[in-house]
Amino acid sequence: MWNESSVRVDQSLYKALMTDIANNLAQIQQRIALAAENTQRNPSSIALLAVSKTKPIEMIEAAYAAGQRSFGENYLQDALPKIEALAGLDIEWHYIGRIQSNKTRPIAENFSWVHAIDSIKHAQRLNDQRPDGLPALNCCIQLNLSGEDSKGGIHPDALIETATAFNDLSHCRLRGLMTMPDPDSSAAQQQAVFHQLAGCLNELKQQGLDVDTLSMGMSGDLELAIAEGSTMVRIGTDIFGARSYP
Repeated sequence: MWNESSVRVDQSLYKALMTDIANNLAQIQQRIALAAENTQRNPSSIALLAVSKTKPIEMIEAAYAAGQRSFGENYLQDALPKIEALAGLDIEWHYIGRIQSNKTRPIAENFSWVHAIDSIKHAQRLNDQRPDGLPALNCCIQLNLSGEDSKGGIHPDALIETATAFNDLSHCRLRGLMTMPDPDSSAAQQQAVFHQLAGCLNELKQQGLDVDTLSMGMSGDLELAIAEGSTMVRIGTDIFGARSYP
């Protein structure tokens, strides 16, 4: 694995970086395919989101060269320079961090997906600030199913009210749900959280909502998430190496 300090403009290192990340992506795709096979699912129904937060542009370029097109970012101050620098590439940018009301405009203007909607207020602001020339912003509501105070997300009791509020938003499209189990919990506890989220998505479908996305599963638990119906796994460490924080 590579970390930021090892990335230099030296071409031999850059070539090695590209090879390393391409191999990591191939390994993740193999894990996704095997997990899908084990649960009689089509691997093509599971999207891979490469979480590039805190990672330099060179790493994103290496992943792009290996065929990756969807990238997830948490920090606006880190993400916006990358988006500008890579504007010539057909990258689909996902905002996966917690949303602050005073930062909704740049999110609405620069991203294709938002994974952590945790209030009707934030959804309304994103809708109002989405430029008219862009497609509707794809949105996932984040549910806090682990009970951790440090995690964002709404309580399941507020899901129907929050989800149906999207019916009045013309520039935001509700695609589905997102969650993160406690990484220190047991595999059985993590899978129970994923199972609960899948149940919540089915509840929305029963209410007549057109939703299709379960954003759940990371480097350490993607197999459990896929077994419970994940349609998008968010992988950072196993592609780019351990991250550092700004």
